[in-house]
Amino acid sequence: MSYRTVVMYMEIGCFVVCVSGWILVCSTMPTEIWTWSEVGSIVLTTSNYFSNLWKDCISDSTGVSDCKGIPSMLALNWDIHMCRALIIISIILAFFGSVLVLVGMKCTKIGGSEIVNARVTFAGGMNYLIGGTCSMIAFSYYGNKIRAEFQDPNFKPQKFEIGVGVFIGWGGSTLLVVGGLIYSIFAGWEGCHSSSKRYPDYQFPDAYTVVPTNKSIVSVARTGTSGSRKSGTTSGSRDSSVSGITTTTKTTATNAYV
Repeated sequence: MSYRTVVMYMEIGCFVVCVSGWILVCSTMPTEIWTWSEVGSIVLTTSNYFSNLWKDCISDSTGVSDCKGIPSMLALNWDIHMCRALIIISIILAFFGSVLVLVGMKCTKIGGSEIVNARVTFAGGMNYLIGGTCSMIAFSYYGNKIRAEFQDPNFKPQKFEIGVGVFIGWGGSTLLVVGGLIYSIFAGWEGCHSSSKRYPDYQFPDAYTVVPTNKSIVSVARTGTSGSRKSGTTSGSRDSSVSGITTTTKTTATNAYV
């Protein structure tokens, strides 16, 4: 099995994980049981109080429930607004992460080259990672607030416990973070590695690799001088040999004539 096939199956698995986490985080918005408390002296008068970021509800032992929306947004504490904003940001980022991953996955063949697909997939993985981190911060802060109020002996109002919505949010946020982290590692490594191969280091021409210095110029001049001396000596010896041959030839010709 080739490396590309392994990465393709990994992308498909991470996409399923991230979409499942996104669905779980979205399902916490209409879920009413983020906090719950049971109050009652006898069975017939038992009442259950539960609430989320948007409304407060109450139900009795007969199963009849009644919910009331929060009347004023400005009257809420800042932490409720923060949790709302973080969860909405998480849902939006995860949605756009799904779109980018669908475009950049190797099995869809929607994008362009391998480098472009890897970079688009990396962007989608970062959206998943940031969105999962935002939702994890919101659910963790809300759960820690409930825990602190429940364990505080000086807290006089009614104490609540952590509801099922917070646990679902923790699970969905974990899936988003894990899937986005895997996407970012593999796609980021492939995109950066391919870009480094595409743009190698610049190689200077040979004419500019060695810069002559004063010492090299002096050594070249000395070499040239010694070479000229050697060539002069060689030429002198050649001239003397030629003159000797000429004199010998003339003497032989004179003796032959006589």
